[in-house]
Amino acid sequence: MSVVVTPEYISLLNQAVSRELQVSVQYVLQHTKMEKLVRRVIPENILLDKTTYEAMGKFLMEFAIQEMKHAGAIMERIYYLGGKATTKSGKPAVGNSLSEFAGNGVKAEEEALVLYRKVIEAAGKIGDWETRELFEKIYGEEEAHLFKFQEYTKVKDEPEGPELPVSEWRKVITDDYFAMLNKAAASEISAIIQYTNQHEKASLLVLREKDTALEVITEANKAKVVSELLKGTAKQEMEHLEKISERIYLLEGETASAPDPLSQVGETANEFLRLGHVAENDAILLYRKIIEEALKRGDTATRRMFEEIVLQEEEHYWKFDDFLK
Repeated sequence: MSVVVTPEYISLLNQAVSRELQVSVQYVLQHTKMEKLVRRVIPENILLDKTTYEAMGKFLMEFAIQEMKHAGAIMERIYYLGGKATTKSGKPAVGNSLSEFAGNGVKAEEEALVLYRKVIEAAGKIGDWETRELFEKIYGEEEAHLFKFQEYTKVKDEPEGPELPVSEWRKVITDDYFAMLNKAAASEISAIIQYTNQHEKASLLVLREKDTALEVITEANKAKVVSELLKGTAKQEMEHLEKISERIYLLEGETASAPDPLSQVGETANEFLRLGHVAENDAILLYRKIIEEALKRGDTATRRMFEEIVLQEEEHYWKFDDFLK
């Protein structure tokens, strides 16, 4: 080990991971909630090419992706230092209006900057120059996020139009149905955290060691190949979360923001695959139930969305299955 680290130092880095996971989910949910909010604004603004909600929605998704990359980079550093990266996320604060989105974003980014100054100082004290450089880079990006949110704190929320009566077809969207959809959203959050963590853990030197001539020649081994598989899978799960949460918001519901079940990581490439196999199996069974329920209620859009998602989850399942053989 190039530097001597303490459990307290690893805990400090894991606070950063939890924060990055929190804001990544927070910004995804705010981005998808824009569609729900834009339907409430006055008709004159709906006729415009773009509303303030849509303008803000665009950079929220960009921020969400960047925050997840931050989480991954910090996880990788923790594993390199001999620690264990957390899968626990802070609680996202979404909000119900443009001003609340901006205010919650300002608060989250200010908290991040305070924490990251502590990390930079602690890294400097023990001579952990790589971690200090990583957080200096992240600090600059978080500062840019803060400035962007601050631009929107004085923008007035667009006035809402008259409240319309609930249409007959929407009466079939009941609380128990929302509970099923939210279970799917929570499952996707769990998968994103699990696969991101496993992808970064696969960067450990011990998992990268090559045993055979073929591994030396190809400069790859099972852990490296599995790592790239997990990276792609995590990205697709993020897309699933975006679609599911947007659908929930369009149906006038609120989206779950906590992972369920809790993410499981494992220690080896084979364990990563086995745990992924289990997660995909559970997701497929749940999504088939949702498809069946959506069919009963005549919710065609939700049914078609989950039919598409379940095909992709089955593809993940079979890829994990191939590597386990």
